[in-house]
Amino acid sequence: MTTASVDVDTARRDYAALVDRGLSLDITRGKPSPAQLDLANGLLTLPGDGTFKAEDGTDVRNYGGLKGLPELRRIFAGALQVPAGQLLAAGNSSLELMHDAVVQALLSKLPGAERRWADEPTLKFLAPVPGYDRHFALTERFGIELVPVPMTDQGPDMAVVERLVAEDSAVKGIWCVPKYSNPTGVTFSDDVVKRFATMTTAAPDFRIFWDNAYAVHHLTDAEPALADLLALATEAGNADRVFVFGSTSKITHAGAGVGFFGASEANLAWWVGNIGKRTIGPDKVNQLRHALFLEDEAGVRAHMRKHAEIIGPKFEAVDRILTEELGDSGLATWTKPTGGYFVSLTVPEGTAKEVVRLAKEAGVALTPAGATHPHGDDPADAVIRIAPTFPVLADVEEAVRALAVCVRLAAAERA
Repeated sequence: MTTASVDVDTARRDYAALVDRGLSLDITRGKPSPAQLDLANGLLTLPGDGTFKAEDGTDVRNYGGLKGLPELRRIFAGALQVPAGQLLAAGNSSLELMHDAVVQALLSKLPGAERRWADEPTLKFLAPVPGYDRHFALTERFGIELVPVPMTDQGPDMAVVERLVAEDSAVKGIWCVPKYSNPTGVTFSDDVVKRFATMTTAAPDFRIFWDNAYAVHHLTDAEPALADLLALATEAGNADRVFVFGSTSKITHAGAGVGFFGASEANLAWWVGNIGKRTIGPDKVNQLRHALFLEDEAGVRAHMRKHAEIIGPKFEAVDRILTEELGDSGLATWTKPTGGYFVSLTVPEGTAKEVVRLAKEAGVALTPAGATHPHGDDPADAVIRIAPTFPVLADVEEAVRALAVCVRLAAAERA
């Protein structure tokens, strides 16, 4: 990044004035705002007639149904690109399902595996960077080595991915957010998805953790198409390598949604056989509420347009203010996503941590610098994730202007 010179005295005066304002703002996490959560309050009145019966007559208040309600699985099968018969609806959190997938692979041999992951001398996962901190923390918890892979504007650098998975049988998985990636907003290209489906892997039990968290989270009418990984992998004879995850967490109520897991028939049999030891079934009452509230795929799309009306202006504000404050400075670049929940800001090398520290001192909480990389360590110390969805628009605008002041001071002090 080529940076213009910044007058340090001016930058210090601007920062002192910022601190004097006594702000208290928070743009740390990608949470739905209260206004977004209000959109789904109708869930809480369902079923309105007090009939707790699924379409097949099942009393959803009782035990059973490990795969979840078929009517809800049908609604999300298209968006998640998994046949409804191969899609499982579970509890509130897709992160919980990802955690379960890792734990079950540690404890029980995956289809195609030679042994349990717990019996492997070394376990590695590929970690596209910048990426999602919760993915990294999950695998780090179990001592799985994370190998960074650069993200491009098409998705992960597939030349690196293909080399690593072909030469090292210890590489058992890769984390992916394929649509509106966290935090860059990139949607994987057709070529990237096809290469994932067809690449050669040294590990017979290699799995792609395909976290399609933002499948329907469009901010504009320009909706990028995502190639169907499970279909392409199945066609190539590699159906078992795909684990698809999704949820309604940023569609309805984040704390009371439904998580989804999709996979091959063999993987589903393995999954259901394992979780049947852990649970007698998911919260089918909540699943019925969701099916009645959303109705069908068209209902999901209509509901998500309401979300876009709330958060779209916030993303527009981030881009507008960064352009006004830093656009000609050479001090920063940033993504301009058309969907998802984040903006990725890149500042001069060696200054991201200082920017976050300065912002905190000025009363603006940001996601920790380095959170976009394994172990919280961004070697370039340059990437900051901006999460504009939760605060009201005025607070987003104020926080981003404050952030720009901190970027200028950190750059000036470093220079």
